[in-house]
Amino acid sequence: MSNDFILDIRNVTKRFPGVVALDDVSIKIKRGEIHGICGENGAGKSTLMMILKGVHPWGSYEGQIFYDDHELKLEDRSIRQASEEGIAIVYQELTLVPNMTVGENVFLGREPRTKTGINWNKLYSDTQKILDKYHLDIDANALVKNLGVGKMQMTEIAKALSENAKILILDEPTSALSEEEIVHLMEILKTLKSHGVTCIYITHKLSELFRITDTVTVLRDGRVITTQPIDKLTEDALISHMVGRKIKERFPKGNRKPGKEILRVEDLRAVDPDDNSREVIKGASFNLREGEILGIAGLMGSGRTELVSTLFGEYGRITSGKIYLDDQEVKIDSANHSMRLGISLVPEDRKKYGLVLIQDIQKNISLANLDKFSKWFKIDFNAEIKKTSEFAEKLEIKAPNLFVACQTLSGGNQQKVVIAKWLMSEPRVLIMDDPTRGIDVGAKYEIYKLMNDLAENGIAIIMISSELEEVIGMSDRIMVMSAGKSRGILEPKDFDQEKIMAMATGY
Repeated sequence: MSNDFILDIRNVTKRFPGVVALDDVSIKIKRGEIHGICGENGAGKSTLMMILKGVHPWGSYEGQIFYDDHELKLEDRSIRQASEEGIAIVYQELTLVPNMTVGENVFLGREPRTKTGINWNKLYSDTQKILDKYHLDIDANALVKNLGVGKMQMTEIAKALSENAKILILDEPTSALSEEEIVHLMEILKTLKSHGVTCIYITHKLSELFRITDTVTVLRDGRVITTQPIDKLTEDALISHMVGRKIKERFPKGNRKPGKEILRVEDLRAVDPDDNSREVIKGASFNLREGEILGIAGLMGSGRTELVSTLFGEYGRITSGKIYLDDQEVKIDSANHSMRLGISLVPEDRKKYGLVLIQDIQKNISLANLDKFSKWFKIDFNAEIKKTSEFAEKLEIKAPNLFVACQTLSGGNQQKVVIAKWLMSEPRVLIMDDPTRGIDVGAKYEIYKLMNDLAENGIAIIMISSELEEVIGMSDRIMVMSAGKSRGILEPKDFDQEKIMAMATGY
């Protein structure tokens, strides 16, 4: 293998019962580069990373992998062996122990020892050396539970680097980060690159590929479609490679015709239900029309999620302000009450709040709507299955049948299950909090088309998004939030990223 390449994947095929997850995949990754890997859900990205980390050991797949100066054969101690080889991965779901310090997490299971026990001085000094070397702004003695998500992710990176990683794999590293934290992460990756660490960067956010990677490989249906320098690609070309077709418009507008006002919120204020001294909504006002998509923009911590969760009756304790539905004041005191009023919420974290992952599709869709199928404390299972099937078909949920566990579905299909559940409740107002978070560009397009269809049929939609392009592309109007307050509502003629960011930052 040429000394220019640290990793040479040759003709790798990985089969599962009834599925070819990787089909004759060959990729060369240069030493010290940031190499992006993208593709739709189910393209094979995760399977390939699991092979590199040793979850699927040598012998369970066909083909060869050459790493550094030898063939990589991860066998009986495969996951530990991968770490010893210098291959580390930072997963999308953080794996830290909250009640331990940064240093304890970094060296968990590998603590430096003396004859009498753990050498705490060395543990913390070695941790701090790593943090300082790679400009990770964290205190080695800090408790992880007191850190923000961005610093937790830095701790995960430090943990990987403590094993002298030559290759660092990052799986959707920015899915829960604010824009400021994303900028910081990009700087960290540049520092790693300057120290000779090779990074493999997996993301659904195409803008990040153009922002940080040197080379990009596109996978589709388990095959390599192309590997090219990022400066030879355009965003449209990348999307076309990923989905196998040209998407004429990223954000289809449909034929929406907003009608009369359905919801109005006036100077709403609310406190954290667990800490009445902490005001989380400090004055939010807006109105919503039938058949409209109202976008809510703002930085993480601006109060976006707190606002919609409070409207759904699931979070803040309202201290002042008014909510009107059909020009009648309402006092929402629970999610059940909100649903009876015709308001439903697709939550930001679908895995934690939207799904019972070990349950099947059918049960998840019907879960919030069992009253529709029950009589005299008995559920009509035939009616339940019939209705669930209608919604699964309408939303084109891709699965062998309705009785597979939701944890086996792609992110896009999991999101469709959550949406199907709330559509079955027949909402007049549908709140969607970051509805395309963590799903691929093809699945995003399907969600956008669905939103258009719903709005065209008169459903009023409130959409929160962390991606300004998405807010601008899908909204009829945009409300901007900052520090718990609504800063104004923009009409389409005023949609401008710089203007929105200025309002979001309080300028």
